[in-house]
Amino acid sequence: MTRQKAAITGAVAISISAILWGLDGVVLTPRLYNLKVGYVVFILHAIPFVLMNFFLYKQYSYIKKFTRGDLLIIFLIALLGGAIGTLSIVKALFLVNFQNLSIVVLLQKLQPVFGIVLAGILLREKIHKQFILWALIAISAGYFLTFGLSLPDLETGSNTVTAALFALLAAFSFGSSTIFSKMILRRYTFKTATFYRYGTTTMIMLVFVLITGQLDQFQVTTRQNWIFFIVIALTTGSGAIFLYYYGLNHVKAIISLIVELLFPITTILLDYFFNNNRLSFIQWISAIIMVVAIISLNRGQARTVYKERFEEIK
Repeated sequence: MTRQKAAITGAVAISISAILWGLDGVVLTPRLYNLKVGYVVFILHAIPFVLMNFFLYKQYSYIKKFTRGDLLIIFLIALLGGAIGTLSIVKALFLVNFQNLSIVVLLQKLQPVFGIVLAGILLREKIHKQFILWALIAISAGYFLTFGLSLPDLETGSNTVTAALFALLAAFSFGSSTIFSKMILRRYTFKTATFYRYGTTTMIMLVFVLITGQLDQFQVTTRQNWIFFIVIALTTGSGAIFLYYYGLNHVKAIISLIVELLFPITTILLDYFFNNNRLSFIQWISAIIMVVAIISLNRGQARTVYKERFEEIK
């Protein structure tokens, strides 16, 4: 496969995964609202991992090959991208009770802001001069996206503020996980990365549900819940992650970011058709500004990294 065809295939793979995540956020995961969040996240990782063992069992051979650094990175990917990130976004979706799903998902797209900062700290990538400006614009737009022209409602029991904070925590966790995922993908295939991400996350969440006493949720899980669990596991869960990691191996970061915008676009459309929720004029403007700011800060960061690498080659 030529580099150009590989890039196109990678972009299509990421596009499909982004659309699947949009479908998951609006149509699938919110239908599990009758269950506790920790239990939901545990099952959403346990089912795909069990299924992977039937056709990816050879991946266990890598356990002897992993260095301590590899194991640490895999653990951080699972902890941040699997456990904390998923717990946060699912909690945010449950808190809004089918309202403002688009806002939660769009706020989560602030993850590149955190990812670039972490790349600067861990990978010692130079952060371009305009990053702070674009980051501030993106965060400010995120505020108006959430609250419009009003002040945060802290006294009437509204869950909007809490949901927004969980969405931001998810953005931080997923942004950090992306950096660690790129590090592990330099050494291993997307199959290995996906297998150990789900396996390690399952172990972390098993400990979590045991400590918090959520295993009794098995007794209240309905047949409809299990149907949604299985559908998510086969499509928007492990299936989407496989596609995303495959695509990430073949496209540049800036292309991946642009293609991933199908995630919030899909969410906004489905949120309107399924839940009759729509953004206000101010929220639309804020969403557009936030997306433009995120693309701009990533484009600038990519140019800075490429320039550094070119100078090293010279």
